[in-house]
This record gives sequence, C-alpha cells and structure tokens, in this order.
Amino acid sequence: MKGIILAGGSGTRLFPITKVLSKQLIPLYDKPMVYYPLSVLMLAGIREVLIISTPRDLQFFKELLGNGSRLGMNFDYKVQETPRGLADAFVIGADFIGNGSSVLILGDNVFYGRGFAQTLKEIKNRIENNGGGTIFGYYVKDPKAYGVVEFDKEGKAISIEEKPKFPKSHYAVPGLYFYDNAVIDIAKNVKPSARSEIEITAVNNAYLERGTLTVETLDRGMAWLDTGTYDSLLEAANFIETVQKRQGMYVSCIEEIAYNNGWISKESLLQLAKEYKTEYGEYLRYIAENM
Repeated sequence: MKGIILAGGSGTRLFPITKVLSKQLIPLYDKPMVYYPLSVLMLAGIREVLIISTPRDLQFFKELLGNGSRLGMNFDYKVQETPRGLADAFVIGADFIGNGSSVLILGDNVFYGRGFAQTLKEIKNRIENNGGGTIFGYYVKDPKAYGVVEFDKEGKAISIEEKPKFPKSHYAVPGLYFYDNAVIDIAKNVKPSARSEIEITAVNNAYLERGTLTVETLDRGMAWLDTGTYDSLLEAANFIETVQKRQGMYVSCIEEIAYNNGWISKESLLQLAKEYKTEYGEYLRYIAENM
C-alpha cells in the first residue's frame, strides 16, 4: 500500500497567514502541519508517500521533506494545477499507485489517540488482502458542516451525504481514506460536481453501491483536530502543547516513528538530532539513548 498526502488549495480561510505559504507548511505548535498527516501514514507502516500540492508550494515541501531517505522512506511529489476536488488525488497519483492499494490523507488533518497505529495497520492489511474501501466515522454534535456517513451494526456503510441539512447520523467523515486499486478507475470516471470538483463522496458512494465500503468508528478517546480557522488552529496547537508537556513525549515526531518502525538506526537518529539546536533535537537524542 502507498500513501498520498493532498496538500493543495489556497487556504483562503486562513488569510493572511496562508497568503504566501501553504496551510500545510505553517506551524502547528512545534512542527509543520504536514508532519501530522505524514505521521499517520508512517504509523500504518507505509514507506512510499506522494505529496500533492500547488505549483507555488511544491518546492517548499521538497525542501522540507526531501526524498524521504533520512527517514528510511521514499517521497514523490506531483502538482495539482488547480483545486479539482479530493478524489483528483487518485487521478494525479495513478502512476504512483500502480497496481496496488492506497490511502489518502488530507494535509491538514490531525489524529491522536491510543491504539490508533494498530487500527491503521489492521485496516491496511484488510484492504490489501480483501479489497474494498474503508473510511472513518467520528461522532460530532452538529454534523451539518461535514460529510456524514450512516452505517449498520457491522460497520457497513448505508449512506453518505456531503453537508446535509438533515443528517442521518452524527458521524462525520474525517480526511483519511483507504481503498483498493479500483479507486483509480472510479476517480477517473467521477463526473465533476456543481462546483466543478471530483468529490470524494462520489468515490465513497461508488464503493457503497458495490457493497464494499466499511466504516471504522473512532471512539471518544480519539482526537480528530480541525485546523480550518484561526481559533481551531490555535486550539489544535494548544492541544499538542498540553499533551507533550504533560507526557514528556512528542506527538507526530516523524523521526521517532521512523526509528520505532526500524526504518532508521540509533546512529541515524542521533545524526538527525544534531540538525536541531532546539528542544526538538534534545528530544530525538533522548529517544535514541533511552527508548
């Protein structure tokens, strides 16, 4: 399975912060925002990742992340010329995906919770072995602003609606999607919506019609953080700060995850620590010497 991070768009809701810099490159507490979705793919055991962004911003992602070798990974990059919807990621990334399965995560989605890595690995294995698609359901009080999924007791999706006036459930669909290889043809054949975008909801409905779309619910101990407004961006940063200072362990530290996955050695982690003259570097040294 290969991973895709969609980090496009113009971030107009965060102007002027994002007027000259991608939203996914601005800091979320002590790390660039893109570290958080990247860490999710890494926790799932995915080592090949495609980053899709705008013509203006792609070079900055390349400068930040490189080719992935420092993490024992492989990164590729492609341009999305104009915002054409989330499902466009599978059209742009078709050659990258090849004949295998894939997982798409949005570049501004933050997940945190105990046991999440195991859940991700189980879904990855299920898709690779049995095919189909898996999306997530996260309980929210007012789901009208989200894509909303309705599902049965077995976790089989019944309906999906985008920002419905009368939601059929309280479960919003976060920006994390696992699919088999059929997603490429499905995405290529999706008709653009009224806003001229290839909607991810249309892809999910195609899997739903085939009876192969399952829903994995995220329980109350799981955090899914929004970063779409000034307030939510600050709240997410404060959440990360609180967790890190109370636990003493970092959230979404990509070098730590690579080390724990066995993708880089202790010596490599210590070398990476030397790149930072900050608490971040001190933390990497601590992990290398004590964990």
